[in-house]
Amino acid sequence: MHLVVDAMNVIGSRPDGWWRDRRSARRRLAAQLVLLAATGYEVTVVFDGRAAAGEVDGSSAGGVTEVFAPGGPDAADRAIVRLVSEIAPSPDVRVVTSDGNLAAQVQRMGVEVEGAGTFRARLDSLS
Repeated sequence: MHLVVDAMNVIGSRPDGWWRDRRSARRRLAAQLVLLAATGYEVTVVFDGRAAAGEVDGSSAGGVTEVFAPGGPDAADRAIVRLVSEIAPSPDVRVVTSDGNLAAQVQRMGVEVEGAGTFRARLDSLS
């Protein structure tokens, strides 16, 4: 199963102060995704904005590929649709998001959607 994760939806699903240090929030999510990838998932996580120092767009580690989407509002959504269009339709692809517009777009492409809150709970169970 290939998961394409709308990072800010997952990060923002819990008001834990992530907005004070977005880079650390991205690192925490990436670390949890590595644990999930170790169970057999292929994971692509899409972050809004540009990579910070030490972060590399397109880098892969521990079965997780990190993609950064600069370009303002909805840039990550556009990047996710582009990624999914390259690999869909496939029953082995799932997009993780709670964004209704994005969910509708990828579902029209034949891709399953999992909500960010449900996914976050699943990640938390791995830690």
